[in-house]
Amino acid sequence: MTSYDLTGRKALVTGAAQGLGAGMASALAQAGAAVAVADINDDLGHETVDSLRAAGAKAEFVHLDVRHDAEWESAMSTAVAALGGIDIVVNNAGVEVTDLLIDFDAEAASTLLSVNVLGTALGIKHAFRAMRPGGAAGAGGAVVNIASVAATIAFPGIALYSASKSAIDRLTRVAAAESGKLGYGVRINCIYPGLTPTAMGNKLAVETAGLGLFDSPEAAAGAVAELTPLGRLGQVDDMADAVVFLSSDAAKFITGAGLPVDGGMGM
Repeated sequence: MTSYDLTGRKALVTGAAQGLGAGMASALAQAGAAVAVADINDDLGHETVDSLRAAGAKAEFVHLDVRHDAEWESAMSTAVAALGGIDIVVNNAGVEVTDLLIDFDAEAASTLLSVNVLGTALGIKHAFRAMRPGGAAGAGGAVVNIASVAATIAFPGIALYSASKSAIDRLTRVAAAESGKLGYGVRINCIYPGLTPTAMGNKLAVETAGLGLFDSPEAAAGAVAELTPLGRLGQVDDMADAVVFLSSDAAKFITGAGLPVDGGMGM
């Protein structure tokens, strides 16, 4: 039986200072990987690294604003040097804007699209450059992009966020085709997390209630649970476990796929 053991692997996780990203970094470390925690929040990022090291993991912090090509180039170079290579890249960094289409703010929408779509595309670009033959690491590997159940359902108040996560699905599939065709040796997949009560998930519940779509944040969360066949919200470890699976040799013949981790909400 193929193992989920990631001993000897080196991973970079974006948006890893808190929330889902921190949980994913922790799960990868528990599976044996050395982890580069990449984020724009230096203080929280260093705290996450300290926590991983206290648990016995090899971890480094890398400052990264995913919107900028030059920062990606620097971050990837730093991670490769600090960890001794790179085998796994998790494109998790993202922002969410809640608004009705009739009222949305173009500047906020531009930031959302830049982080979620351009940031993921740049992550794929620099993962490929590092992991393909002749790259700084050059031994192939795995990329996991974080989309959302919002890419598969029509939930009011998050049209632009949903669009950005649908774009991640398409980026994933085209990237997998290019990697295979050009012999990069990199598998690339995405997951569709369900609503999880992280800071971002809680913000969504509060803001959709504020728009009058639900009577209260609790009602918003309850509505999501009611739409979910498994009858509950997601947990960070649900999403993190899926990332470990797709990063491991247990998924060695899986590429270009989107894995729902949403309790059945999007089916």
